[in-house]
Amino acid sequence: MKTLLSNPVIYEINTLVWLEEISRQSQADITLANVPDYKWDEISQLKIQAVWLMGVWERSPECIKISNADPGNLSEFKRALSDFTLDDNTGSPYSVRNYKVDQKLGGNHGLAIAREKLSERNIALLLDFVPNHLAFDHPWVDSNPEFFIHGTVEDLAKDPVTFKCYGSDIFACGKDPYYPAWEDVVQVNAFNPLLRLEVTRVLRDIASMCDGVRCDMAMLMLNSVFLKTWGSLAGEALSEEYWMYVISEVKKEFPDFIFIAEVYWDMEYILQQNGFDYCYDKRLYDRLKGEDAESIRDHLQAPLSYQSKLIRFIENHDEDRAISIFNPDKEKAAALISLSLPGAKLIHEGQLEGRVIRLPVFLRRRPEETLNAFVRNFYENILEITAMAELHKGEWMLCPVSGWDDNQSCRHILSWYWKYENKICLIAVNYCPNPSQGFVLIPDCELAGHDWRLVDLFTQAHFIRNGDELAVSGLYVGLESWGFHLFQMYRMV
Repeated sequence: MKTLLSNPVIYEINTLVWLEEISRQSQADITLANVPDYKWDEISQLKIQAVWLMGVWERSPECIKISNADPGNLSEFKRALSDFTLDDNTGSPYSVRNYKVDQKLGGNHGLAIAREKLSERNIALLLDFVPNHLAFDHPWVDSNPEFFIHGTVEDLAKDPVTFKCYGSDIFACGKDPYYPAWEDVVQVNAFNPLLRLEVTRVLRDIASMCDGVRCDMAMLMLNSVFLKTWGSLAGEALSEEYWMYVISEVKKEFPDFIFIAEVYWDMEYILQQNGFDYCYDKRLYDRLKGEDAESIRDHLQAPLSYQSKLIRFIENHDEDRAISIFNPDKEKAAALISLSLPGAKLIHEGQLEGRVIRLPVFLRRRPEETLNAFVRNFYENILEITAMAELHKGEWMLCPVSGWDDNQSCRHILSWYWKYENKICLIAVNYCPNPSQGFVLIPDCELAGHDWRLVDLFTQAHFIRNGDELAVSGLYVGLESWGFHLFQMYRMV
């Protein structure tokens, strides 16, 4: 089991699409068992600490049939892939037929080889776990129908989207309390104690194959949410929360196994208390996308014990591509913010190349796009810089920023630092489409009595500042729209 560094960077790869592209480039049948070493080297050069191979489990033929009959799905597939054919739909990786690696990807043996290749490069392996639902052709549907939510003939007649007749039973489709059901999956019953035992067994098997799991829509399994979604159909809630039980049981055997929660609705803290090592920071993403610097600063006032267990991102497979949401300068500022905060960070394959089209996870291939060398160069630089020890082993602190009575543009400047041994890494970002100025205060750093050399790690510009002035007035920064500094500060002897 590979233990992650503090504040790790995680690289999400759409496994099926990635292997299809390598196969096409190599003119050979490439699976996880025979990915060329140079491909693993390319990943290692990104200075990341973990790879999330998204979508490795056995997919469902039943899901393919259901989704190909859905006009909404077909429209989405054709939007992303103009020459889409029905053969391009391989079924959703979140409609799991079995927790065995799909043979098309190399099977369990191929995954073991991929894990070893990553381990040789000191990179951990993360996989998916889908707690809320399974494919209709998962073996449990026949062997253990009591593991699932059932409906009546009346339920089926009243709501044929949520309830489906499958075999001789009427099952509920997977859903959350706010949206229509997902018609290609069957809903498990989080309150069934025997289901919890089987889930624990499955997760122990998964834990023998990788170093952690990203748990899909994890908040849906909380007692309060599950009751809101299913009411009396779920039966009586168990006294112990689903995740408290499952995570604690798995960690008895695999104490270093990492649990990551995809979570929304401001339930991050609750899931942290239930045992998750990291939880999606969707609130930060929304604020970076549509709000202002002051709302982001408010978000960063939360206790470090909470922030260090969040996972920051500006793109993943569920969200639109970053380059289609942020203008180029704003994307750089947002990326620097997300990659330099405490907690885990998530980078999505294709984000580094400036891909524009968000691909539905059902599809086996993606369209050709003109890749952006400028975006790639920026991300390579920032990942190299943020791999410094300060950002993984150091102490983090938010910095106050002040201005003048007649110039309050300082409100748009966000700043924090990392301190490790005798080095300080100071970040200042103008999260605004207009120029901003202000004084960044750098607390608890014993600045007085020495001169300090500041090196901007993006531009390599050097500055020398008097420590007494820094301690009293702070560091003056003037930044253009969406501009930033990333300084490494050295005390001069």
